[in-house]
Amino acid sequence: MTGLQLFWFIIVGVLFSGFFFLEGFDYGVGMSTITIAKDKREIEQTIGSIGPVWDLNEVWLLTAGGAMFASFPYWYASLFSGFYLVLFLILVGLIFRGVTFEFRHHSHTEKGKMIWTRILGVASFAIPFLFGLMFTAMIQGVPMDEKGNVMATFTTYVNFLSVVGGVAVMLLSWLHGLNYLALKTEGDLRERAARVANKLYFVLYAGEVVFAILVALYTDFFDKHFLGTLILLAVIVVLTLIAHLSVRAKKEMTAFLASGLTFIALVALIFQGMFPRVMIATNAAHSILIKNASSTAYTLKTMTLITLVILPFVLIYMGWTYFIFRKRIEK
Repeated sequence: MTGLQLFWFIIVGVLFSGFFFLEGFDYGVGMSTITIAKDKREIEQTIGSIGPVWDLNEVWLLTAGGAMFASFPYWYASLFSGFYLVLFLILVGLIFRGVTFEFRHHSHTEKGKMIWTRILGVASFAIPFLFGLMFTAMIQGVPMDEKGNVMATFTTYVNFLSVVGGVAVMLLSWLHGLNYLALKTEGDLRERAARVANKLYFVLYAGEVVFAILVALYTDFFDKHFLGTLILLAVIVVLTLIAHLSVRAKKEMTAFLASGLTFIALVALIFQGMFPRVMIATNAAHSILIKNASSTAYTLKTMTLITLVILPFVLIYMGWTYFIFRKRIEK
């Protein structure tokens, strides 16, 4: 394995981390439109909190997929073909969720607005669940041949660990969104978001214990990377505790950052557990390794140079956007 191959494996992980950190609270806010917003004004306040940034955050997913395609085409082909049905459902959810913002705005009746609000809420629940389902199904080992063709069955996608993983990612997104609402809104919605988050954290504690046990039972993470897996699981729990205590202490920024960092720790857990593989096969001899899945050295070098030139401007633009829209949304 070369340094550039390792670098791009880390970059793909960083891009997925950025996606879950930023788009995670978008999904949580979408969930909140049908769970904690009580009237028309609060729904508008909830949606208004992400209105300027939701599509900006979604770019991280496109970039992660593009980076995977360009740097690890063998990984991309195997993952996207093997998990085609799950990814198709994610795409449908993203499409429905994306159009709801415009369709709500142009709807001339309150009934029409409410229909699109409910679609937004349902899609916001479904998308993180499906992402969690896919990633936790992938790390258990999938039936593959020596060419990387995945021969999946229903239980490859839907099993005990993948369902728990899907629920965990969905719950993390909801909590991340509630922390964001407490940070970005005023009035009753802000207080209610904190109260609901305080209760949901107790559910998350139980879920994290179950998830850790299932990781030990259904993956080889502890066999391959015992110390790293143990440390990252502990970090996830500690960050959850920090976020919960911050919610109770009304330290809203700390709670938001801690819930976002929990996503980063989760992605780090998955990527370090896969290393040095990118696809784990039930037959270990068929697993796809980083060194075998990547593009040529010339391609990786060119991509690295382009990234180092363009990335600072992208990050500055994103930071400026968040700075401009930093004020709280009033009722």
